[in-house]
Amino acid sequence: MRVRFAPSPTGALHIGGARTALFNWLLARHSQGTFVLRIEDTDRERSTPENVAQILDALRWLELDWDEGPILQSERAERHREALDRLLAEGRAYHSSARAQEVEAYKAEHGHELGFRGVPEQQGAVRLRVPDEGEVTVHDLVMGDVTTAYRHMDDPVIAREDGTPLFNFAVAVDDLDAGITHVVRGNDHLSNTPKQLLVLEALGGEAPVYAHLPLLHGPDGRKLSKRHGAASVQELRDAGYLPEAVRNYLALLGWGTDDDTTIMSTPELIERFDITRVSRNPARFDEQKLRWLNGRYVRALPPKELARRLHGYLGRDGLEPAVAIAQEKMQTLADFWPLVGPLVDGPVDDPAARERWLTGDGRAALAETREALASAGSFDPGGIEQALRGVVERRGAKPGDVFQPLRVALTGTTVSPGIFESAALLGREETLARIDSTLARIDATLAG
Repeated sequence: MRVRFAPSPTGALHIGGARTALFNWLLARHSQGTFVLRIEDTDRERSTPENVAQILDALRWLELDWDEGPILQSERAERHREALDRLLAEGRAYHSSARAQEVEAYKAEHGHELGFRGVPEQQGAVRLRVPDEGEVTVHDLVMGDVTTAYRHMDDPVIAREDGTPLFNFAVAVDDLDAGITHVVRGNDHLSNTPKQLLVLEALGGEAPVYAHLPLLHGPDGRKLSKRHGAASVQELRDAGYLPEAVRNYLALLGWGTDDDTTIMSTPELIERFDITRVSRNPARFDEQKLRWLNGRYVRALPPKELARRLHGYLGRDGLEPAVAIAQEKMQTLADFWPLVGPLVDGPVDDPAARERWLTGDGRAALAETREALASAGSFDPGGIEQALRGVVERRGAKPGDVFQPLRVALTGTTVSPGIFESAALLGREETLARIDSTLARIDATLAG
């Protein structure tokens, strides 16, 4: 089996393209086949080296390795010209200067349901001859058989007047030469497939097996777009998602196992992937579901490995102690620093938190907490919890009325890892110093 992923480098690799790449990669790995990467860069205005680099970067981050390529379609111009000349010489293609107006006039005369048939000329664009009788059938593993009568098809333009090939011609030639056996791509290409099959037939090639994937929708059922959240692979990476979680989630968009398993390692995805189980209905990309799944992966990582990932994400070392107390509250790598940053770098300034928790009874609870922590026998989470619950009991208060003033004193805000673990991470000396600083600031405010 030989499959290919053939993106156009006209922008970043979007989520739909990433799923197409993943399905091709899983199909190849499942069958011990070959995964070919081809860059279809013949759009001379929009295809840029920077966009090619973005695509390669996205595939590498997703850990979708390719066996051959990247092959640049633009570097195959000589081969495309050779194939074009052959079809012209054999009478399977012809030059035509007919434009849209002439095509419309032809259909007005012969019937709009009939395809355009041109008259060979000395110059002009190159059109492929379509037979008048018969039909072409796309045997699709996802969409089923799709048949088109030749009489309804225009003779398609396959090259510009200067000889540069158009998409359907170049794709067919490249698939033929690469020995591609299975073409897995979005079903927005389904209408192109009959034209590509005609090119392959004209060149004496065999048709690959096709599988056209329904396009992705957002949670609202509309075509997936920027308004639904992250649109590209790089945006997912920058938002703190893990590549293995993204692979797992993308694999479930339109495909699934017979037992509806949700969490699957990449080796398990490879083992169980079956392209014939892809649904023909559009799948819905829901970033909230991806966040949930990513959280499962984050919390399953050993703290040392999560610290390594966070080092790559944040560029900071020495995070393992903080990872150990924050991991259970994280869904993405981006969740980490808002949780532990105020512990590591010092309290932030949150006026609303101060007003809510450090006035009146909050100041009194914090002062009592300070004395309890100063005299605590041990300063591990267990010892800290015992000291704080003693304050709660003596004051006849709710736990939050004691824990939250301490949290605001230590971090400046109301969000942190567990308060016992947070204080233990800081240590007794730093914890008491932050409480003292907070009490002094409260008193100075009251005195002023």
